[in-house]
Amino acid sequence: MPAQIPETNMSLRPIKRLIKAKPTLEGAGVHLRRAFGFGNTSDFDPFLLLDDFRNDIPNDYLAGFPWHPHRGIETITYVLAGTVQHGDSMGNQGSIAAGDIQWMTAGRGIIHQEMPKGDPLGRMHGFQLWANLPSSLKMTAPRYQEVKMAEIPEVTDDDGTMARIVCGKFWGKKGPVDGIAADPIYIDVTVPPGKRKKLPVETGRHAFAYVFAGSGKFCNASGPLAVPTEGIGWSDTAPPKEADNRSLVLFDAGDEVEVQAGEDGIRFLLVSGKPLQEPVAWYGPIVMNTQEQLQQAFLELQKGTFLKSQ
Repeated sequence: MPAQIPETNMSLRPIKRLIKAKPTLEGAGVHLRRAFGFGNTSDFDPFLLLDDFRNDIPNDYLAGFPWHPHRGIETITYVLAGTVQHGDSMGNQGSIAAGDIQWMTAGRGIIHQEMPKGDPLGRMHGFQLWANLPSSLKMTAPRYQEVKMAEIPEVTDDDGTMARIVCGKFWGKKGPVDGIAADPIYIDVTVPPGKRKKLPVETGRHAFAYVFAGSGKFCNASGPLAVPTEGIGWSDTAPPKEADNRSLVLFDAGDEVEVQAGEDGIRFLLVSGKPLQEPVAWYGPIVMNTQEQLQQAFLELQKGTFLKSQ
């Protein structure tokens, strides 16, 4: 028998669910696709929502997201094409463009607006991820940060697989977005055509992949098994799932994921975070732990006391 290799001690994460992003209307009439959000999001804890706002029709997005409140969450916006102009109640103003990131901690309360504008071809592409804040930080001071494309480290492996590291540590590099309570690892991964790749994901985290270009198969195994050809079954597992554009793959427990890129390669967000395991009381843009806290927030909005000076 051949010698054992260290990888045999690794545990592939099986696939828990494969989800197609659903068309949704948000803001003042922005057409987007929601991969997950609202309803029961415990499988994604500490994440609450992922919106894919890629659109090539300006009339479908230019109305944007006018002034609205947030409390109890953090948002990470990642732009691939076009720009998003931002303004908030703290006096911050800015614009993020292709490859840039906007990170906002709503904390105890912020009112802001996000107005998308397409590139010269009319494209407005990007994603917004919501991360929950633990109860101890729900009423923390709001913060805002812009990160430009040049600040985001890129690592290319020997086989051509490339990773842009938005948050967290991966392949020896650290992303520029820091201080997020959910401690996310957020990677933009591109695997070349026909390549098979294993990617580490720490145990104890919930993890998902969101495919937004190309297609491929994510290995669905409970042990260190190679990707089989279509139609070959495994004991106690199913064949790998085919995932294409706008597909979300939710993984079960383990410490790595394996993907086989299709003929056009595959590009996806790989996101993981440590679950908070706290109750969630959520309505619209406000996420708290109890219904009483939620009611209090909306009462403060009505009374004009939502924004706190300290």
